[in-house]
Amino acid sequence: MTDTLYPKPSRALSEKRSALAPEIDATFRAFSNAVFEEGALSRKTKQLIAVAVAHVTQCPYCIQGHTKAATREHATAEEIMEAIWVAAEMRAGGAFAHSLLALETIDGVHAHASAHAPAPAPAKR
Repeated sequence: MTDTLYPKPSRALSEKRSALAPEIDATFRAFSNAVFEEGALSRKTKQLIAVAVAHVTQCPYCIQGHTKAATREHATAEEIMEAIWVAAEMRAGGAFAHSLLALETIDGVHAHASAHAPAPAPAKR
């Protein structure tokens, strides 16, 4: 048993994963390498995106790995933190935007309840 929630990555674990599905492992690694190659976006920009996404998906391995890769691509601490703040805004923004669904549902529930409510009693004179 480990002292942390996640095992520390090791060469042995990586080799075991590869041995269990070698073709898939190789294909994934080739895909990953291709994604992070210089293209319409710079390698640095891609790593900053990856840092942000890693925080949204909450993958500790991805956070560490892509933060290290971003620094290798000369991303500054300020750029990395700004990317993380963008991720935080997007995550919070999703809750904010989806609040419209809750409001629409509330309106629908109230409309449904009003349509099925008994008619008010006539006023007494």
